[in-house]
Parts: sequence; structure tokens; C-alpha cells
Amino acid sequence: MDDRRVLTVHAIGRSEGAVALVLPQVFEADVPELEGGQALTGTSEPARRLRALIEPGLLLPRVALETERRVRPAEARWFARARFELVYDVVTVRTPELAGTIQELKIRRLRAGRPSQEDLARAFAQAYELRPLLVDKFHRAERLLRELEREALERAVEGGREVAVVALHQGCIALHSDGGELRVPVKRGSGEDACRHVLRTCFGSSDGEVRWLGIAAAAGIRPPLEVWLATRLPGGLARADGAGLEWLPLAEIVARVGSPVLRDARTLAALTVAARSDSLPEWSATIAATAPPDIPRTSLSARGVTRDALRTAPPLDPRRPAPEQLINPELSWIEFNKRVLELAEDPRVPLLARVRFLSIFSANLDEFVMVRVGALKRAVVTGEAGPSDDGLTPQDQLDAIAIRLRPLLERQARCLAASLVPQLAEHDVRILRWGDLSPRQRDALVRYFAEQVFPVLTPQAITRAPGYPFPLIPNLRLSLAVMLRDPRTGPMHFAYVKIPDGLPRFVKVPEDGGLVPLEDVVRANLEAIYPGRRVEGAYAFRLTRSGEPDPDEQQATSLLRTIQEETKRRPYGPAVRLELERATPAALREQLLRELRFEAAEDVSALGPGDVYEVDGILDLGGLREIADLPLEQLQYPVFRGRSPLPAGRSIFDILADRDVLIHHPYDSFEATVERLLAEAAADPDVLAIKLTLYRAGGRSGVVDSLLQAVRAGKEVFVFVELKARFDEERNIEWAKKLEEAGIHVVYGLVNLKTHAKTALVVRREKSTVRRYVHIGTGNYNAATAALYTDLGLLSSDEALGADLNALFNELSGSSRAPETSYQQLLVAPTHLLPRFIELIEREAAHARAGRSARICVKLNGLTDPEMIATLYRASQAGVAIDLIVRGVCSLRPGVAGLSERIRVISLLGRFLEHARIFYFANGGEPEYYIGSADWRPRNLRRRVEVVAPVRDPECRRRLDDILAAELADPTAWELCPDGGYQRRRPEATGDQRSAQERFIDLAAQTA
Repeated sequence: MDDRRVLTVHAIGRSEGAVALVLPQVFEADVPELEGGQALTGTSEPARRLRALIEPGLLLPRVALETERRVRPAEARWFARARFELVYDVVTVRTPELAGTIQELKIRRLRAGRPSQEDLARAFAQAYELRPLLVDKFHRAERLLRELEREALERAVEGGREVAVVALHQGCIALHSDGGELRVPVKRGSGEDACRHVLRTCFGSSDGEVRWLGIAAAAGIRPPLEVWLATRLPGGLARADGAGLEWLPLAEIVARVGSPVLRDARTLAALTVAARSDSLPEWSATIAATAPPDIPRTSLSARGVTRDALRTAPPLDPRRPAPEQLINPELSWIEFNKRVLELAEDPRVPLLARVRFLSIFSANLDEFVMVRVGALKRAVVTGEAGPSDDGLTPQDQLDAIAIRLRPLLERQARCLAASLVPQLAEHDVRILRWGDLSPRQRDALVRYFAEQVFPVLTPQAITRAPGYPFPLIPNLRLSLAVMLRDPRTGPMHFAYVKIPDGLPRFVKVPEDGGLVPLEDVVRANLEAIYPGRRVEGAYAFRLTRSGEPDPDEQQATSLLRTIQEETKRRPYGPAVRLELERATPAALREQLLRELRFEAAEDVSALGPGDVYEVDGILDLGGLREIADLPLEQLQYPVFRGRSPLPAGRSIFDILADRDVLIHHPYDSFEATVERLLAEAAADPDVLAIKLTLYRAGGRSGVVDSLLQAVRAGKEVFVFVELKARFDEERNIEWAKKLEEAGIHVVYGLVNLKTHAKTALVVRREKSTVRRYVHIGTGNYNAATAALYTDLGLLSSDEALGADLNALFNELSGSSRAPETSYQQLLVAPTHLLPRFIELIEREAAHARAGRSARICVKLNGLTDPEMIATLYRASQAGVAIDLIVRGVCSLRPGVAGLSERIRVISLLGRFLEHARIFYFANGGEPEYYIGSADWRPRNLRRRVEVVAPVRDPECRRRLDDILAAELADPTAWELCPDGGYQRRRPEATGDQRSAQERFIDLAAQTA
């Protein structure tokens, strides 16, 4: 494999007539950067020449060439023999919509002799029908690309449309198995005749019942795709010659959409149409029936697709895996949220905790749609983004997301209606609808409406009319779409009523204790809002808008003001999802969708029918948190308060002068450790300075109180407040202003970087010297989340750590650039963290190749960086045993033969949100331990300031060993499969059935 990267810039000449004014030039150099975008901003001469002409960020890739190279030596078997090197290249020419390959064989002479290079070339040409090349691979790639574009244009013009057939029988769908990838049958054409032609070609018969499901709009060079459902197929379903058809359970297909075996763009588009079609009720249940004997039932699991790498290609680059070796991060996130839903369904979890998990599932999904789906839709509209690292285009990802989400939303609704609501009623917590109420109860709620709700309602018209523009519906605001009729004039009108934000989501029924959704109360009293008109119907809906701010930090004169302005725009970004009650009439649904698509004339909307989600039951289940907070201790987790690991009778500075202390929240109290450190520092007359990074401080904060006390006492206080903490921008802006007004030196953030580090430094005068005390953690300086998240922190007076952290704070306060200091102990992103982690992994691989014991154990929130994943794959191939505890998104495929069979990935979810990061490297018997704020995701390693610190104290290391051992053995953990799915462990009846979190709670109680 040739690990070489070359940047070439062709400067085209300029002439007038026959006079050359500027000669064409070529600038070329080897570059160290892995990514093309990074190479353009590097220090090579071609990069500098290019930047003199244009800002690299304005350039978009037109075509990418991926070269897979095989090199073999060749030697003749006679005297005076020649030696050659045969270089075989397979070049994939790729654009966001097209891909093709060219091949090239080079014969390099290493030693003169017989046969000659010319004789060998002629022999190859005759034996394999090869021809000499007259142009280089770049010109061949351009020629291939033109040919691919021409063919695609011909298909679009001549064919007009394509037909995809979803053949369904007994809960199974027929897919072609093509080189390990599964596809729905697709042919050019349109209409029922074309559909039956597909059946005849693929199934041997055109008989059967066919129904139109819908059409997938053209995407890129793909023409519009008609999607048809075929059922009641004849007995001989597969052609006699075996056309490679696989009948697979619908539930299994849905669960694997977007995985390496099921990612064809036409298949994703067809399945997306099927998933939202009313003509396919089987999709809703996703229950695979037992296949009859005449179907050769071969599920993905039975074929080994879910356990082995059916499409595992060798890496195209030594430092990056091939697309097929990665799990899509967006689909991995959906799997994470699915695990949250499983906790809501788990009868072993306390009832109100299950309600809370159902609420968390909704809140998580809202943020995912706002941020990730919003970004993908923007990429589709602008055409600026190519395929993801796993090879899916933005539209492919949107299709796969939609297919995966719908069954989960139906599971969520069933969980509430069929499980939680009846069980809550057994404990006198009754969720009621308006139709369940007695006349007396309704009268009481009518009075509540008149006194509390009606004064804050402002109805608006939906129908456009002079003086009545279509209302700008805010993000995530539960609303009612109302159908009104004027008894005098007759025509129907549409109106819109926002459900008030400041009132309880569930209204308590007087004298009964039942809880009624607020929208039901408003809906039942609409006559008071629209006197003289007849209410024909009212239906709840909720709109989600893209929520990722995009500030121009380079041009900002005030970062604080820029972030503040961008945050104010968030509630009114482009619409990306519309949720509504299933009973909503089609005319009203279409009116809403049409108006939302064209609400901003200057923007192209990506909102379409596939973004409409019909909901059974109550909308916006995030509001269930009100019920989860009910003071019913018997339905909650047992009350737990963390212990104090530090002796109360000694100064914290005396304790840390003797030894380092590792703290594990929430089992170790945040108030008794971190807040105690800062409170003692604020009150201690010998403390000279306090420095701290603030990412999410929350509401009321003991940490901030100590900082304010310190500055009032005349101490030097510096706080780095990260304004760009997503969805906490406004709160952080307020904290920054408050701290600054108190006289604290505040820095708001670095341009184009987030500071995610969790660090605090206390500088104290001790006799004739100055000593530094540090806290380096994995979680925020936020007492509320410290009681709900599991995090780690290191308290230390180590001189080297103190010096490093002091240098980091000096860079943060004195420069707007990323930290560049070479630190003695700390690993700091974005400059040094990534290369150091790669060195540590490669060192383990070297130990394994030398026959020494080699092991890596890492605990993270997310793992998606392709370079880190490739390095882990190579370590696994070298013989390193790798255990990964990844709570959320994971793009690495474990357990793939020849690639990652020595890698195990588990995920832990439970009462507390797992948030700690631990890094362990065995290092041939001299182990190294680290903790810090960084996940192994591109944003953490490349676009954030992160801090990771070594842990050297033996007692602290033993505690990390205990944490890792308990979590790896957790009987309730989920294990990641090679295809991206997860399987939950089941506790053995005779063993310890406690989760790791339960064991830590018990241990904290014993040592309190």
C-alpha cells in the first residue's frame, strides 16, 4: 500500500491571440495532511499558491479518485534475469451521485536483464488483452466521468422514470443479493405494465396483486422512482435459475437499513416510500410472520450477514478504513435512542423512571432532528456535501433515518398507551382525555380554561388573505390546527392556536387527581375563542425547525453579540419535520405542508411528504417529564446522595499536598469535592488566583458563587466561558455578563473552535513558594448534572500538571488561536491529542507483534473518527485485545473476521447518564491511564479544545481498574454487533444481577 499524498495545483495560462500573457504552470508537492481540505490550508508551495488566488473554504470537490494499489515483485528464472515490480491500481472515480472504476497496470524495471520491459509488456498485452495507455489516470478519470454523466443524462431523458417493486409475502420482502449488497428489484419504465415486467423478469411471472405506493422524487442523477407493492404472488416465487432473490423479514430489513449490506440509494428511496404509505399496514407492526415452505427463507442472521463482514474491502488508505468498514453515525445514534426506549419498556425499571426515559427518548429525538436532520437537509438543498465516511449521500442518510424512525415512534406510542398508562392508573395516576371526563369534571376545567388559559391565547389564521400573512410557527411549539366554518357564508377556514408554554403540560382534574393534556382543554373550549363560527375539528401538530446556528465568527466584531443574534434566529429556522395527529384530515395536512414549504420565498425548502409523521395518541411526549417528577417515592429509584470522599476535618489543600484524589460522580458528591475546592479557595487568604473553564454551568451555581466571592476578596479570577455550548448559549451569555460585571476576567471563546475542556486551577501561596492545585474532569461544573451524570475528576497538586494547566490558561486568555504549547503531561486538542492517541495505540500494536501482552480499554461517549477507527483496526489485526465502552454513537464495526475480531464494544445506559472518559493502555506491563473531556469524534479531536490528563497515583489507578472491570462485566449492558445493531445481555439467574451503577451505589453507601 502506497501511503503517499500529493497536492498538485494546475495554474491555467492566459493569452491574447497568439501571444501568451501568462504561461501555464504546475505546482506539486508531497503533503502530510490526510484530508484534501486540510492539505489546501497547509504550508506546501501548491497550497500557498492556491491561497493567493482563492480562499480554500470556497472550493467544492468536483470529483474524488480513490486508489487501491497492489504491488508484487516479479523475477525471471534464468541467468542475467531482470527484476520488475508490478503495480496494479483500481481507481474509483466518485462524485456525490456517480461512481465508476478504471484499472491500470504499471511495470517498473528494478534491474536490467532478460526479458526486457518491452517484452514483458507485450506478453501481458497478449495474455490479458491489455492495451498501452497514452494518457495519465487523471485524464482517464475525466473521460470516465464525462461518460458516466452522459449515460445518466440519457437515462433521465429517455427513461423518464424507474420502477421499484416491493414484493411482500408473509411479513417478508424480496431483495436481490448483489455482491453481498441487498437491493429491491428496479427497472426503467413507468406504470403497472413496467411493474409487471419487473415481476416477470425477477420472479418468473407477472401474476399477482400490485398497488401503487408512491413516488420518490429525483435525486441527483437518479430519475423519479415509482414504488409499487406486489402481493399474492404465485407459488413459484423465485425463478428456476435462482436470480439471487432473498426473502427477508420486514423487521430485520428495517433494523438494518443503511448498514453495509443495505445501503443502495434506490432501495433506500423505495423503502422510504413504503414506510410512510397507508397501503402497507404491515410496516407499522414490523412483525415478520413465519415464512411458508415455498419461500427459501434466509434471514440476514441466518446468512451470517449480521456477524461477518460480507462487504469488507481492504482499506483504501493506511490511515482510513473503507466506507464498508464503518457504521453510519446518524444510524448509530438512532440505535442509541432505541436503547433509551428499551429502558422505558423494561419492567425492571421503576415506573416513573420508565416515564422519564420515554420523555428523554422524545427530547433526544427533537434535538437530533433539529441538528442532524437539519444539517443533512441543508446539504441536500445546497449540494455542498458529498458522501459521509461510510459512503452514504445526505439523501441516502435521510431515507435511512426515516425508515428506522417510524417503527420506533410507533413503539413509543404503544409503550405509553398499552403499558405505562394502565400501570400508572393502578397507582392513582390517571392520564385522561377529554372524552373520559364526567360533566362535573369538564365544568371545572372549563373554569380553569377561562381563568388561566384563555387570557394568554392568540389565535391566527392559516389561510393566506390580505392583511393575514401565514403565521411563522415557532420551533417545537405544540399547536392546534382548527377547521372553522362560518354559518352564514359557508366556506371552510383554517386557523392556528399555540398551546401556551408557561402552563402545566398536564392539567390536574379537581377532586379527582387525573391529568388531562392541556391541548385537550384548549380544543374543548375553542367556541370561546371563535364566537359565531362553527368548529368542525381541531388537530394537534408540532413543527421542528433546523436548530444549528451558523455564525460568521471570522467577521464578527463581537463574538458574544454574534452568538446572541444567531441564537435568537433558532426558533425560526427552516422547517424539517411536521408531527400531527393521525386523524388530521388530508386537506388540512396538505395545506399545512404547502404553506410551510413556501413560507420563505428566498429559501428552497427541503420539507416534503416524507417529513410528515402521523402520531397515535398524545403529541410531544417530552412533556411526560412533569409526570415523571411526581413525588411518589415508591415509583422512583431509591433516593441516593453521593458520599464525601475527603475528610471533613482537614483543609482540602493539605489533603492534596499528600496525594492525588480521583472522584467519581455522582457516587462521590460534587458539592463535597469540586464545590468544596472552589469554596475553600475563595475563602483562603493564601489563594492568589482561580482559573476555570465553564461550558454548561446550569442555573443556580455554587461554582459561580465561589468565583464571585473570590473576586470580591481581591483574588485574580479568570473564567473562560464557552458561548457556543449548543442550546445553552443564552444561559452562558448571561453568566458571562454577570461574571464580567463583577470584575472577573472573562474570555468568551475561540474563533471556529469550541472549548470543551473541564479544568480548574487554584494558585496558592505556601511559605516562600507558590503551589498550583488542579481539577481536570470529564463533566461540567454543574451540580445538577453532576447528580445525574457519571463523571470522573482528578484533584492533584502535581507540579507538572499545574505548570501545564497554567500554560493552557495563559494561551486561552492571551490568544484567539488554538493552543499550540507542547505540554509535559497534558494531552490537548486540537493540536496534540489525536497524534498522541494514535502513538499510544500503535505502541500497543508493536507490543503485540513482539509477542508481549497488549490491551487497550477505553470508555467514551462516542467513537466516529475514521482515523482513530482505522488505527484500532490495525491494532486488532496485530493482536491487541481491545475493549470499548461507548455509551452512544459508534462507527466502528467490532467482531469482523480479519479486521476487528479482537475488538469488543459494549454500551451502558441506566439511572445515570454515562459521561466519563477513561483511556487505558497496557504498555507491556507498564500501564498508562488517562481521563479527560474528549471523545474520539472528529469534532473533539480536531475542532475543540479538549484536555486529557494522565493518572499516576496507584490508588487512583486501582479505582479506574475497578470501574472498568465492573462496567465490562455489567449483566445489563448492550453489545454492539458487526452490522451496527445491539443485543442486550440478560443477567444470569444465579449470578449478581446488579448493574455496574447499582454496584457503585451500594459501594458508596458502604463507605460513606
